[in-house]
Amino acid sequence: MTDQKIAADVISAENEKRAAALKSDYAALGEKLARGNIDIEAVTAKVAEFFVAVPSWGVGTGGTRFARFPGLGEPRHIFDKLEDCSVINELTRATPTVSLHIPWDKTDPKELKAKGEQLGLGFDAMNSNTFSDTPDQARSYKYGSLSHVDAATRAQAIEHNIECIEIGNAIGSKALTVWLGDGSNFPGQSNFTRQFERYLASMADIYKALPDDWRLFSEHKMYEPAFYSTVVQDWGTNFLIAQTLGPKAFCLVDLGHHAPNTNIEMIVARLIQFGKLGGFHFNDSKYGDDDLDAGSVEPYRLFLVFNELVDAEHRGVKGFHPAHMIDQSHNVTDPIESLISSANEIRRAYAQALLVDRVELEGYQNGNDALMASETLKRAYRTDVEAILAEARRRAGGAIDPVATYRASGYRAKVAAERPAVKGGSGGIV
Repeated sequence: MTDQKIAADVISAENEKRAAALKSDYAALGEKLARGNIDIEAVTAKVAEFFVAVPSWGVGTGGTRFARFPGLGEPRHIFDKLEDCSVINELTRATPTVSLHIPWDKTDPKELKAKGEQLGLGFDAMNSNTFSDTPDQARSYKYGSLSHVDAATRAQAIEHNIECIEIGNAIGSKALTVWLGDGSNFPGQSNFTRQFERYLASMADIYKALPDDWRLFSEHKMYEPAFYSTVVQDWGTNFLIAQTLGPKAFCLVDLGHHAPNTNIEMIVARLIQFGKLGGFHFNDSKYGDDDLDAGSVEPYRLFLVFNELVDAEHRGVKGFHPAHMIDQSHNVTDPIESLISSANEIRRAYAQALLVDRVELEGYQNGNDALMASETLKRAYRTDVEAILAEARRRAGGAIDPVATYRASGYRAKVAAERPAVKGGSGGIV
């Protein structure tokens, strides 16, 4: 039996307040969708089976390059983080796995696995860290890691990634995500070609250490912390990496890692077409890598990304099973509330994309009817699918209104009393 952090009677009492309204809203939406030959029960079943991983680091308070302001009841270690992650899943029933970051979350794998089982959580992709230094590390990553000019520094970074694979293998993970800040800040600082050659050689060594049933995700980002050039700066370079390394290598798309106004949904379509879409880090952005809550700024773009994913699902693309993960920084909100909101917004985009009339859309596309093709997408996007999301949560034992139920539970006040307050702010993003 799992250890539930939000009492079942709290969820039940809060759901009882909203049950009648949900029943009415769900029936009304079902009637509306039926007029378009859409079975609401089929959509609800698909939504209920769609899951997204939460990041262990996301339940802590984030920050900027300028400051970090601690929040109440911040997790002290990975076990506190897992408890906070379990709260999100108990209320949304959409986040049964956690993505760990090493060395931040490093501890005995047996204890990690036992804690996960206790809380009803599994583990998603592992994340390595060679973009910052730890106090006990022999060589610094100030001037790079997997692409460093020094062979010993590269070997240290490779060894760290292999350690992440070993930890992940012990707890049931099946993927490793590699993002690094390697690049340059001045013209002439690095030889672009040699730097990339060193990176590919390092990644090849990591690739060799993958178990047969694992996948390797490389993640692109156009800038930061390197501001003149970045080794893995865009999806084209990322595709070259995955293609060069082999069939277990894929591209991970972080929605915030692109220039403003980039057509991310087309990038997704290209990677699907050539079999190299590995998965996502879901968030949102206004200017750059803002790590905002998913769907908080550009919900239509999130829908358009899912339109491509559902299109691939509809076409039965071979080997199509992208990983879905959240990657956010919460500076002014309760991190648990933000992750609850993001999980629901991601499911919302999926549900809306399921409502697109694929036959009608293809007809308009083939007939060069640009306006009606666009309207077909907008019609699905404009549909309020909240009743579907709430019903999927309720049937799985979650909350009809997860944020309201979370607040009613008093969980934040409880952990704030148990966990020592972090005094004062600090500089830096973590």
